[in-house]
Amino acid sequence: MADTEIATYETATLAGGCFWCLEAVYVDLKGVESVISGYMGGARENPTYEQVCSGATGHAEVVQVTFDPNAIGYDQLLDVFFTIHDPTQLNRQGADVGTQYRSAIFTHSEAQKAAAEAAVARAGELWDGMIVTEVTPAVTFWPAEDYHQDYYANNPNQGYCMAVVAPKLAKARAKYRELLR
Repeated sequence: MADTEIATYETATLAGGCFWCLEAVYVDLKGVESVISGYMGGARENPTYEQVCSGATGHAEVVQVTFDPNAIGYDQLLDVFFTIHDPTQLNRQGADVGTQYRSAIFTHSEAQKAAAEAAVARAGELWDGMIVTEVTPAVTFWPAEDYHQDYYANNPNQGYCMAVVAPKLAKARAKYRELLR
């Protein structure tokens, strides 16, 4: 980017199981300015992790990705999204079960809604079974507690990180090598 150009960032908000997995993948991509783990889609204001895990808040674990669309496209972010989680599992990802682990794309504009719907259709050609990913307008984003931020980077030897996060990260790095920083 030339010195006189000013980056215009956009936001993508995605739910695909545990936010630790999504965050670990997206922080690796060029054009991604920041990734914040948090909660969206429920009724409770300023929820805690324990409240979200109870299933009573209606929130999903999400990542809010701030990105430069001149460096990485929203479509590319969505293609990565459909690679690193199973969009045919309703309210779960593997052993993580509950509505907080649902597959959802929270859109921030009509253009994102159209792109998300197109990505769901593309995913339907790649996955066996019905795609259950919700496409819904973004509502208030609630950042998760500090210990959830950069979780994989700070805890790579933690059991869940080694067994679940690391394989998803390896898969994304292998498939999207050209998108890596």
